[in-house]
Amino acid sequence: MPEFSPATTALVLIDLQQGIVAMPALAPRSGAEAAAAGIRLAQRFRAAGAPVVLVNVAFAPDFGDALKPPVDRPMAHPEGGFPANFSELVDGLYRPGDILVTKHQWGAFYGTDLDVQLRRRGIRTIVLGGIATNIGVESTARQAHEHAYEVVIAEDTTTSFSSEMHAFAVNAIFPMLSRVVKADDIALKR
Repeated sequence: MPEFSPATTALVLIDLQQGIVAMPALAPRSGAEAAAAGIRLAQRFRAAGAPVVLVNVAFAPDFGDALKPPVDRPMAHPEGGFPANFSELVDGLYRPGDILVTKHQWGAFYGTDLDVQLRRRGIRTIVLGGIATNIGVESTARQAHEHAYEVVIAEDTTTSFSSEMHAFAVNAIFPMLSRVVKADDIALKR
């Protein structure tokens, strides 16, 4: 069982927001199952005095703040923007004292104050979870690794758009960037 100090470890949960968690075609677990596991893990981190960082993705109604590089398969954005509650965190996730970060791309480091928020608190280890395993979570894991954080993936707090996408990230990519564990196996010791 991996053991971490709450003084130097933070939980970072990616895109556990209403518009993403509610997507119907997520696997290997539903968005609600991943969010519930993230909520339980966040409660344990708070109880131990470790920081909880909640990251959501949001865009202006005209998507003026969205990335627009030429790619073969651009992300489709709904005309007029996403529904009003798209970027709101799922019920029961946020607690006063949590750190809130809004991103405008897949990864949570670029263009945000996440690194500053973590470093000023003396954080050296990041436990990651959220949706989608191979998009927002993987991008953030790669960026955290490049920023020299110790990265831990709480696999059962993640899900993706297919079981195959999830499995590829968990089995092929994450082991090169992090340790992959179950949330219940994470111990926080002072």
